Amino acid sequence: MLLLLLQIHTVYMLAVAANSSLSAPLVPCLQDQASALLELKHSFNTTDGDSTTFQSWIAGTDCCSWDGVRCGRTDGRVTSLDLGGRQLQASGLEPALFRLTSLNHLDLSSNDFNMSEFPATGFELLTELSYLDLSDTNFAGSVPDGISHLKNLVYLDLSTSFYVDDFDNENSVTYYTSDYRWQLWAPNLETLLADLTNLEELHLGMVNLSGDGARWCEDVARFSPKLQVLSLPYCLLSGSICRSLLALRSLRVIELHSNHLSGGVPDFMASFPNLTVLQLSENKFDGWFPPIIFQHKKLKTIDLSKNLGISGNLPTFSQDSNLEYLSVNTTNFSGIIPSSIVNLRSLKRLGLGASGFSGILPSSIGELKSLVMLEVSGLQLVGPIPSWISNLTSLTVLQLFNCGLYGTIPSSVGKLRELTKLGLYSCNFSGQIPPQIFNLTQLQTLLLHSNSFIGTVQLTSLSRMQNLSVLNLSNNELVVADGENSSLLTSLSKIEFLRLASCRISSFPRILRHLDQITSLDLSDNQIQGAIPRWAWETWKGLHMFLLNMSHNKFTSLGSDPLLPLHIEYFDLSFNNFEGPLPIPQNGSVTLDYSSNNFSSMLLDYSTYLTDTAFFKASRNSLSGNIPQWICGTDSSRQLIDLSYNNLSGSVPSCLMENITVLQVLNLRSNKLVGEIPDNINKGCALEALDLSGNLIDGKLPRSLVACRNLEVLDIGSNQISDSFPCWMSSLPKLQVLVLKYNKFTGQVLDPSDNKEHITKCEFTGLRIADMASNNFSGTLPVGWFKMLKSMMTRSDKDTLVMENQYYHGNTYQFTAAITYKGYDITISKILRTLVLIDISNNAFNGIIPEEIGELVLLHGLNMSHNALEGPIPAKFGNLKQLESLDLSSNGLSGGIPQELASLNFLSTLNLSYNKLAGRIPNSYQFSTFSNSSFLGNNDLCGPPLSKQCPNQTETSLPYASEKNSVDVLLFFFSALGFAISFSVTLTLTWICHSSKQS
Repeated sequence: MLLLLLQIHTVYMLAVAANSSLSAPLVPCLQDQASALLELKHSFNTTDGDSTTFQSWIAGTDCCSWDGVRCGRTDGRVTSLDLGGRQLQASGLEPALFRLTSLNHLDLSSNDFNMSEFPATGFELLTELSYLDLSDTNFAGSVPDGISHLKNLVYLDLSTSFYVDDFDNENSVTYYTSDYRWQLWAPNLETLLADLTNLEELHLGMVNLSGDGARWCEDVARFSPKLQVLSLPYCLLSGSICRSLLALRSLRVIELHSNHLSGGVPDFMASFPNLTVLQLSENKFDGWFPPIIFQHKKLKTIDLSKNLGISGNLPTFSQDSNLEYLSVNTTNFSGIIPSSIVNLRSLKRLGLGASGFSGILPSSIGELKSLVMLEVSGLQLVGPIPSWISNLTSLTVLQLFNCGLYGTIPSSVGKLRELTKLGLYSCNFSGQIPPQIFNLTQLQTLLLHSNSFIGTVQLTSLSRMQNLSVLNLSNNELVVADGENSSLLTSLSKIEFLRLASCRISSFPRILRHLDQITSLDLSDNQIQGAIPRWAWETWKGLHMFLLNMSHNKFTSLGSDPLLPLHIEYFDLSFNNFEGPLPIPQNGSVTLDYSSNNFSSMLLDYSTYLTDTAFFKASRNSLSGNIPQWICGTDSSRQLIDLSYNNLSGSVPSCLMENITVLQVLNLRSNKLVGEIPDNINKGCALEALDLSGNLIDGKLPRSLVACRNLEVLDIGSNQISDSFPCWMSSLPKLQVLVLKYNKFTGQVLDPSDNKEHITKCEFTGLRIADMASNNFSGTLPVGWFKMLKSMMTRSDKDTLVMENQYYHGNTYQFTAAITYKGYDITISKILRTLVLIDISNNAFNGIIPEEIGELVLLHGLNMSHNALEGPIPAKFGNLKQLESLDLSSNGLSGGIPQELASLNFLSTLNLSYNKLAGRIPNSYQFSTFSNSSFLGNNDLCGPPLSKQCPNQTETSLPYASEKNSVDVLLFFFSALGFAISFSVTLTLTWICHSSKQS
């Protein structure tokens, strides 16, 4: 796109020059005009940029003949100033420019004004301007009001150019020509455009228009009736495309990519008669894409990529199509790829990277000899790589990814000599990598990861690819080695992105000695042991790395001082054997992951190096001492802190709980922390998960937690907190997991005598896991409280399956909780939102069990053991069809075991022991799976599996199931097995046997 813009600019300027040469000015330049131009010249740093720019700008000569300057024919006044593309630098825009009041053409594009702000006044004086190009000038601040008064403007460009370098479908880097994104902003488009009714081209790329909200579309349609080019990429736009836009019948180009637009793509896009470019990529559009748009005869570009919500099928393409670029990459398009795609004879770039495509790749694609880019996905695509691929000899980009294609790579791929990017990844390709690929000398990007390739790859075999900058061989069955002739590795010195995860590497790669410009390195999941060589840090000194991942190896030493001499945005050393103090990139980092090592300390002077660190994980190490104050960060930094499973002591730092408007996850589980939880949480708390379990914390729960309106998980189990049941926490609308077990809570959950108003203040409608075990709660079980547990009655399909926090570059942090389940203390390392549990065991509850608990039909586990409950087991428990574990042991329950419990097909753990139950144990398939221990201590129970026979009982066997019942039992078996397998994956068992509370 940048190249295209430069070409258009060059053609335009040649035309201007040619026209000017035919009509040279008759009157020489006026003195005041030359004086203003010379002041402008002196404002630039002439040692930077194009050194020839001002050679002709000599005082005393006719300024109308100066380079970039044109004048009117009869008055000697400057009408055109073009300094575009000179790469000049200035500290600000010289006000003398505004003395050139006859300007109708002004181009200062691609010069650097060093983030200075526009002059507050001046532009309104240039009333003759019809062309204004200030693109890529690195201005900051607000767009000046003066521009909005230029009623003659036909062309306005305030944009900042950007491009996205996609390494693969998961990793990309956005480059832009300004110092910061959205550093230039416009309060609203109405103010800017109200008087610019002659505009034909509007370019505002990367200007912050978020203040306009969803009104942007109506404002453009209302005030720009002559608009032909609408280019608003990367402008923080929201809302949908309004129907009012249909009034702009002259639109030729619509560029709205890289925003936050939503809703459907309207079918009226097909009714703009002159539309050639429809660029909507990287938004949040959804719904079915109107197929009529594909049939527009003048459209040359349709780009819908990176809109996961857009669905559709490719149509039958007609022969009169002029499409040159078509992309539905990363959308929800599906169906087959039609053979009529051969009718797109002008097609140069084809992106079909949507995983829903199925069938076979049509051979007609092989007839599109003009293709320079072909990208295809499809999990249901079948067959090997087709042979016709080798016919597309003009290809510079070939990607087959996230697909069902299989088999070996044909050696004929080596015939595609023009390839600069080859991606064959995340499919079912196998066999050895053909050596012909390594002869593609133009390759800059080679992606072969996540397949089943075998064999050994010597990195020296890639030595002919001297332009290679991106290489990913991760996650195959490959063995990757440097190769014997290490001198050949110097030819690969341009590599910037190198991923060799799970490549069976046993020693630190020597190729890294030569990669002094690397920006991303992944060596995770290998068998590298010992120390990281010191020469590695010397090679990388001063670099800005996006990724350095050395996790899941056997490293023991950093081989460097703790302060590392570089910047690393994502730094991952987890799951190794590193010792000593935590290392810190001294030039900054966004994500630091030290989890599961033997690090022993955190230096006290780290604060200056972690100002931008948002995600800090150091769980499962040997860290000791107090938590340092620098861990808190600033209001705008820390989003996630995990220091769980260490030996940290002292109290929870007050700064961790104060003004946490950014912090979303705080996990200090299983340390030796003491004292009270600070009660200084302010409005705007952003916490989603707070885990302080397994410490020695005392006092009460801080009431200021009510400020954490996004809190989903609270685990303060296994501490020494003395408090009453926190009804006040029911005001937290998103709370789903509440773990209070093993503390000193006392009193009733809800006083039955309370009035209705008080009861509703204890309404936990979103709660899915409630663990209050092993406290000193007492009184009867409140019927009203159980009736308000709405999320245990009906399931919402709107939530994600796993409770997690999305963080840097698509990574996720999965919330955890320590609970008691099936008689064991377990840590749930992946909380499924479908998991529903109540545990009130080991307390002093009395009275009967409310039958309303039988309405909590989503329950998987119910533990009410070791209390003083009495009366019968409610027959309504037979409604709990999802129940897997029921523990009512060690109470005073009486009466018989309800026959309704026999229908609980998923029940795998049952404990009714040590009660006063009587009568026959239900005779069913399910109850036959339970052992004697489930019923011990009930002297009046009889029947299998107990040896005590019931009066008048004869020996019977379980009845044979009917054919239908057999199917039902079989279905139950596999359903239960499936859930068990799924559930077992989510649990990390600590296998600590649950014992009854001591009196």
